[in-house]
Amino acid sequence: MARNTQAPGADLFGHIVAAVVVAVVSSHCAPTDAPPEGDSTFTALQERGKSAMGVDQYASAHVFEPLPDGGRIVLQMRTADSAGASVIRDHMRDIAGAFGRGDFAIPGRVHAIPSVPGTQVMSRLSAEISYAPRHIERGGEVRITSWSPEAIAAIHEFLAFQREDHHVH
Repeated sequence: MARNTQAPGADLFGHIVAAVVVAVVSSHCAPTDAPPEGDSTFTALQERGKSAMGVDQYASAHVFEPLPDGGRIVLQMRTADSAGASVIRDHMRDIAGAFGRGDFAIPGRVHAIPSVPGTQVMSRLSAEISYAPRHIERGGEVRITSWSPEAIAAIHEFLAFQREDHHVH
C-alpha cells in the first residue's frame, strides 16, 4: 500500500496554485477588446468603429491615455499590416483636423450618442486645445494638449469615457 508523504493540505494548496496560474495565463492570452459573451452593445460599437475608422476593431488596439497637459489617442494594428496602418494614419489625421474645428460627430456616431462626455467643453474651448497627429509603428496617434485646466479636465473626461466604452484599460 502506498503512503501519502505530502503535508496535510498540500493537495488543496497545489490545486489553488494551479487555478491561479491558469487564470493569470488566460487573462494575458485573451484579446483585451474581445466582446464579453452576449454583449451585443459592444459588438455594435465595434462595427460602428470599423465603419468610421476603416479597420477591424478586433485586429487593432486603442489606447486613451490621460496626460498632465491633455492626453493621447493611439490606434495600432495588432500585427504588421501596412495597409491597415495607412488607413489608421489617415483616420488619425482626419480626427485631429475635425477635433481641432470642434467637430466631434465621429465619436458620437461610433458610440451612438448625441454627445460624448467632455466633447461639448472641448468644442467650446477648441481654440485652447491642439491636436497633433503622428505616425507610429503599425498605426498612429493624436496628441491632445492644452494649458487650460478646464480643457484638460474635459479631455480627461473624454478619454475616460472612450477607455470604458471600448473596453480598454
